[in-house]
Amino acid sequence: MAQQEMKAANETYSGFLSLLKVGSIITAVVTLFVVLLIAS
Repeated sequence: MAQQEMKAANETYSGFLSLLKVGSIITAVVTLFVVLLIAS
């Protein structure tokens, strides 16, 4: 029982990390775009 819960928790955590990585990259790109827009 606990093994199944750990498996589900690990999958959820893995998905969260993937989302965090993608979100960070998108945020960095948008920030760079806004900075360049303001600078020009």
